Amino acid sequence: MRKAIVTGGSGLIGAGLCAALSEKGWDVASFDLKPGDGPARHVECDLADEASVAAAFETLDWAEIDLLVNNGGVADPVTGPLADLSLADWRKVVDSHLTGAFLMCRAAIPRLKYGGAIVNMASTRAFMSEPETEAYAASKGALIALTHALAISLGPRIRVNAIAPGWISNGEDLRPVDHRQHPVGRVGRPDDIAEAVLYLADAGFMTGQVLSVDGGMTRKMIYAE
Repeated sequence: MRKAIVTGGSGLIGAGLCAALSEKGWDVASFDLKPGDGPARHVECDLADEASVAAAFETLDWAEIDLLVNNGGVADPVTGPLADLSLADWRKVVDSHLTGAFLMCRAAIPRLKYGGAIVNMASTRAFMSEPETEAYAASKGALIALTHALAISLGPRIRVNAIAPGWISNGEDLRPVDHRQHPVGRVGRPDDIAEAVLYLADAGFMTGQVLSVDGGMTRKMIYAE
């Protein structure tokens, strides 16, 4: 049975990833501060803390893994005006996404099998922004740079790719216009991201790449009416 670690496995996208991988026969561990409701084994972990990451890998006690998905991090991209953004709040966002991915990769690489894969969860906010999202956008953009750097350093033994999700929802409180603005005609669902992860787990000729899974929104030109 192939083994996968998913960080942030209790969140919207993470829970979907854990469920999809489990359904495909993977043995899945979720590294998160919160336990999830799905089939994955919960391992308590503060991704931004070096000692916590090390302890989580000791708790899991897997000698080999096949897939690491760096999905965890602070979910809310809006941190307020930059003039009011404290260094502590900046670090909270950046450390949870970027430093967490670094710590997880460093710990996982000796355990990843030849032909194994790392998938980093970036965001379309690495390419486009709303106001007052500087910390989140910076961390997601840096994740993309980390992805291609790791792909070159770790190849050919390990492939490293990233996914840039767009608007992903569980379907609650959505308006018809929310769906219509997407070229594919709907807002994204967690299983859309899970399908991309499953693809990248076995895409043997892909490394250093970023898949935008956003219903076409980053390719849509918008004019003021």
